[in-house]
Amino acid sequence: MLIARIVFFLAGAWLVAWTLLSAIRTVVVPRSYAGVLSRTVFSALLRVFRFIAGERRVYEARDRLMALYGPVVLISLPVAWLALVLVGYMAMFWAVQGETWGTAFYTSGSSLLTLGFASVDTLGTRILAFTEAVFGLVLLAMMIAFLPVIYNIFSRRETQVALLEVRAGIPPTAVGYIERQHRLGWLTRLPESFETWETWFTELEETHTSYGALAFFRSPHPDRSWVTAAGTMLDAAALTASTLDLPRDPQADLTIRAGFVALEKIADYFGIGSGTRPMPMDPISIEQSEYDVAYDWLGQAGVPLRADRAQAWREFSGWRVHYDKPLLDLAELTMAPYAPWTSDRSAPDRHRPKVRRWGQPQETTTSSLE
Repeated sequence: MLIARIVFFLAGAWLVAWTLLSAIRTVVVPRSYAGVLSRTVFSALLRVFRFIAGERRVYEARDRLMALYGPVVLISLPVAWLALVLVGYMAMFWAVQGETWGTAFYTSGSSLLTLGFASVDTLGTRILAFTEAVFGLVLLAMMIAFLPVIYNIFSRRETQVALLEVRAGIPPTAVGYIERQHRLGWLTRLPESFETWETWFTELEETHTSYGALAFFRSPHPDRSWVTAAGTMLDAAALTASTLDLPRDPQADLTIRAGFVALEKIADYFGIGSGTRPMPMDPISIEQSEYDVAYDWLGQAGVPLRADRAQAWREFSGWRVHYDKPLLDLAELTMAPYAPWTSDRSAPDRHRPKVRRWGQPQETTTSSLE
């Protein structure tokens, strides 16, 4: 019996230490960490939400449901931490007190939540009660401090996503973005825009691999998404680098690199990354015929284009191949709203919205910039 109590005490102490370390790595340590506990909570809840959302045929209904997923995960993580600490201390109380498991649960719960209704008489149980109360308060304090950080990062991310609606429409398109810049006479200012988005991608990589729940925080407007915004700007940069007849500027190249590195690392965080670097000649989800439609559309709008369309397509494909798979995988993972060249080809057929072509009218409010 003594050996059993020693084993349970050590197991309980290990469980408490492992849980606290997981919480510290998740909340405090500023680097990517997806431990077993975090992955388990994320994946279990995601399966539940996706199953329920999959039964809804209307995208707006799925969006309203999936909008709850990120906040629910944030609340579920501290609940899981507290539950594991309670179980760990319950094992230690049982080993020290020598009473029933019911009494150990009663004492552990009273200590963790600092309720104080369970009496502890020995020095060993008092030490356990005090330390458990401290750990419980630390976990709650960490979570209270954690929430403002999450929403501050979310707000910064969504500022750029919202601004993209003005310049690329809803749903956002790379062709629409470039065409509007041309109408405003701002094609020469594209490098400045890409520099802003390079910074955005860099912050995205840092924050969404440190705090994974952020990837599932949906935009206030159901037609917006950080994933479709990322795809739109990466395609705009790829079209600029490959197709537009403008003086060469490396900023578009840097933006593409920042973008595909960010998307790859976020996909790796959720375990959906390919783990292999694509080759320039690998196929992409965009057909050459689709590219030709976009090329003609920009030409009709008066945007200066390179004369060698075939070479422009090869260069565009060579850029797109770097971010094509992680972009579509993340669009599927997050159930992103419809956007051409992104979520329109990522979701299963029964979830996929009707695909519109570049030249077809969209049901959006006419902008004063048009």
